Amino acid sequence: MGSCFSDTAGGQQAVGSTDVNAVSHAPQDDPNREAYAAVEGFMKSRGFNSLSSQLELSLSASNLRDRDILSKSDPMAVVYTKKPDGSLEELGRTEVILNSLDPLWITKQRVIYYFEILQPLLFRVYDVDSKFHNAPAKMLRLDEQQFLGEAECFLSEIVTKRGRILTLPLRQGTEHKGPSPRLPKFGEITLQVEETIDSKTMVEMVFHCVDLPNKDLFSKSDPFLKIFRPVENGRFVPVCKTEVKMNDLNPLWKPLTLSIQQIGSKDNPLMIDCYNFNNSGNHELLGRMQKSLGDLEKLYISRTGENFYLPTGSSNHHNKILKGQLFVEKFSTSTKHSFLDYIANGYELNFMVAIDFTASNGNPRLPDSLHYLDPSGRLNAYQRAIWSVGEVLEFYDTDKRFPAWGFGGRPIDGPVSHCFNLNGSGSYAEVEGISGIMSAYASALRNVSLAGPTLFGQVINHAAQIADINAARRKYYILLIITDGVITDLQETKDAIIRASDLPLSILIVGVGGADFKEMEVNSHDFHSITIRKFILL
Repeated sequence: MGSCFSDTAGGQQAVGSTDVNAVSHAPQDDPNREAYAAVEGFMKSRGFNSLSSQLELSLSASNLRDRDILSKSDPMAVVYTKKPDGSLEELGRTEVILNSLDPLWITKQRVIYYFEILQPLLFRVYDVDSKFHNAPAKMLRLDEQQFLGEAECFLSEIVTKRGRILTLPLRQGTEHKGPSPRLPKFGEITLQVEETIDSKTMVEMVFHCVDLPNKDLFSKSDPFLKIFRPVENGRFVPVCKTEVKMNDLNPLWKPLTLSIQQIGSKDNPLMIDCYNFNNSGNHELLGRMQKSLGDLEKLYISRTGENFYLPTGSSNHHNKILKGQLFVEKFSTSTKHSFLDYIANGYELNFMVAIDFTASNGNPRLPDSLHYLDPSGRLNAYQRAIWSVGEVLEFYDTDKRFPAWGFGGRPIDGPVSHCFNLNGSGSYAEVEGISGIMSAYASALRNVSLAGPTLFGQVINHAAQIADINAARRKYYILLIITDGVITDLQETKDAIIRASDLPLSILIVGVGGADFKEMEVNSHDFHSITIRKFILL
């Protein structure tokens, strides 16, 4: 995908990386935070950088109750999010609109939408007392205002509505004592969200240099490019880097991708530095130039190069012009579609799950097993992972029929299988809803012997076959693999992922238990369609 790369040993790999982790904004005290992170890799193979979108929430209301005697109510709305423990956190307030039972508030509320998290919102409307009209809305004490009604929903409910508009009836609420319940009409509140991304335009470029200076004594220079953009104080901040090309004075780098949002516009000047990589980190400047994206596009069209220079003073007129040149071998623009675009364009998400039945999970009959089914109803690690990830994905799956498999187990009267139907059927793997997965999982524990080793290849190939068959039907598949250990068929798994890289399929791997998953995390960096996360036991 070629965005930014980072320094690695010997400088033979990348030199900088920016991977926005949407779940990093999730509440730190959320016990399922790591499970939410598992679905972060959804659609990365389709060009996504993260599964979050910055939204702007607009509010209006109609038919509010009139609590004033000589005038109409003076309404203000307050927006809350519900934490996992049920407590409320205020997100923001609107302004106060005087004398209106049908307010259209101007103040917008910014909220980050995470596909992988169910985000409950609560909206409360108050009639602000006239003696507080000159006070800032943020300074008002809500217990001194008259309560007009409340409503609640999930943010995803607004996002998935046509036009992203949702109207809800206001109700009295359990925490506020209002007039007699015989007056059930509290009015309505209307919610609308819009994305606040300034630009979705992406530019992909391939750079090539010739005749770079040689700075190494016993070999050639090891060049890489670093691109900067200007900020308000006149300084330049780095936005992107290429990989290092070892011993090469005429390097051709891998494609590099920039978003217009990163730099503001195609006309903004960029500073492009070419460095000679050094293991010490003291990289030598081989040359510099300042060009906008528009200028780089002209270089591509004209098929001409631009000479680097070395700054020798405060004025560009005293810069030393170098022999080395920069060429733009490719310059193409595209639109970076957000997850909301796919939802709005009718893509149907389809959830699949595969569960580890290897012996390393421990005897399911013993309480210390990761597969232990607690008679009290307390969920084990696998059940929590299924529920935490599945309840989010189920919301977007139309038919709610999910293929569910097991691997690394020995079904009754059969050999060890690395892809068997969790429901015990020999002909179909689908179950009804998340509850169906939970039931099939519990049943399989009674009918399948734990064995091994931990192999993912067959499960991935089977999921890829389903995605391939339905590729033209606007369906996108998410395969969740839950495991307690590091895979033993690493090369086969890599090969399977590579074969499936052009399919509408993302692979999410959730690790449970105490195994070390670092090796898997490192290897996942080679693939944009795979995300590996540790699921924290509760």
